[in-house]
Amino acid sequence: MSTSSDEGTSRSANCTSQEKMYKGIRCRRWGKWVSEIRVPGSRDRLWLGTYSTPQGAAMAHDVALYCLRGDTSLHKLNFPSMLPPTARTDLSPRSVQKVASDAGMAMDAHLISSGEPTQNNDQYEGMNISVDDYF
Repeated sequence: MSTSSDEGTSRSANCTSQEKMYKGIRCRRWGKWVSEIRVPGSRDRLWLGTYSTPQGAAMAHDVALYCLRGDTSLHKLNFPSMLPPTARTDLSPRSVQKVASDAGMAMDAHLISSGEPTQNNDQYEGMNISVDDYF
């Protein structure tokens, strides 16, 4: 099963460069972005969802990582300044999954409604998206 070589090359190159830009995400062959995370102390993984933008998947990963691992994870986040000050670390894995998915979807919706997202990571640090509503 092959596609046009120009189309496949540009999509896969874009996926590869943005996968390296954000931690905890990967690109599907068809261009959607996904995120999942391991639950500390177990072999279980939490599926955090499928997103249209790499930033949405990265936000879901950040929220889940912080909720599961607390302050020790701050240096590993993609968008450390976007975590809500009231983020809780006492949630069940199922609740973490819901909160992270909602935060990722909020980021996706904001980026899609504002137009074409760019690849500059710094521009998202000051974004006015509050994930407080999800905690």
